[in-house]
Amino acid sequence: MSLLLSRLSKLSPVSVRRSSLRLLLSNGFSSYLLQTPPCSILGGYAFTPTHTKLIITTFTESCNINSGKKVPNELVFPNLYDYRVITIGASHGWVATLNKDDGILRLQDDLNPYASNTKPKRISLPPLVALPLCQTNIVTNVAMSTSSPEDEDCVVAVKFLGPQLSFCRPSAADQSEWTNVRIENPCFFSSRVMFSKKDDMFRIPGSGGHLIASWDLRAKKTHKPKIHKLRFRNLPKLTKSKRELMDSCLTSVHLVESTTTGEIFLVKLYKKTASGTVRLETKALMVFKLDDEGNAVYTQDIGDLVMFLSKSEPFCVPASSFPHLPYLDPNSVELCDVDEDAGIHLATSDIVKCTLYKQYSLPYSTSKTSCLSHACRLQ
Repeated sequence: MSLLLSRLSKLSPVSVRRSSLRLLLSNGFSSYLLQTPPCSILGGYAFTPTHTKLIITTFTESCNINSGKKVPNELVFPNLYDYRVITIGASHGWVATLNKDDGILRLQDDLNPYASNTKPKRISLPPLVALPLCQTNIVTNVAMSTSSPEDEDCVVAVKFLGPQLSFCRPSAADQSEWTNVRIENPCFFSSRVMFSKKDDMFRIPGSGGHLIASWDLRAKKTHKPKIHKLRFRNLPKLTKSKRELMDSCLTSVHLVESTTTGEIFLVKLYKKTASGTVRLETKALMVFKLDDEGNAVYTQDIGDLVMFLSKSEPFCVPASSFPHLPYLDPNSVELCDVDEDAGIHLATSDIVKCTLYKQYSLPYSTSKTSCLSHACRLQ
């Protein structure tokens, strides 16, 4: 641990992200700072034994479809064949894959509609090494501190099921090893990691949401997290039936940060097996706004923001930033999981589900702010 993050000492803030693979699309590139609006990669169709063409749609009334982006079959159909390379996460439009044979994690931009069709980028990170009594085969999620692993200050965090959390700086000259951290408190073992632009820290919410662990990579003792205790305020009065339903659900906790307002929210998601099926569906959701005093205040009003929860890092964007996208509703939460595509209106707690059930092989939501220096337009 003596190297503890001398190579990770500099960090740059993140940006924004989105959508059912949900990756982003904009009408064109310019030399200005652009926030790319969301689009959906609905799936794909195999046209060779090794490659698939993606089907992409935008969130407009016309639902324009653009297809032709070529990607390896294993990224779209990971369960059809015994692929040695598996997809383990996504962040800012970059997909993280893990080779079962050599344990090497790679970041690739195949699912980014703007990335090169003929020369996709592949960034290999050092082989993963499990700490004693830990494992690196089951990954909870992947998070990045910037919108691209090619950024000089980018740090990649990988949270594994269990006590291990690992950091790596892709652009560092010395990539000889990961910095591996053992988390002592078991309430964080199944939680997901996110990067906070506001605090320049990676953070993990504990099970139940009462604790938050934070890692400041600029600190000398990076392996030791800061633990924050939360006090829940303004809790709603629930009916007996509602309380019993929520008590019977599988509960997950997510931290969501608005890069436009600086607000940080804690979201509790309650899921239960759908009647007559083996898939999980959302039954309830609660949003709490965190303040600097350690309070988590229940709210049904997040203003103009739209939150996105998926297998990627959670994020939120202002609906007013994309007035041409009529299906982005303010004060709402968009859910995208392997067996669910739904939206929740916070003011009413109404859950609007996709009428046609479809299992998503890559349910990642993303959006990012990019400084684009050349002209290009998606045809």
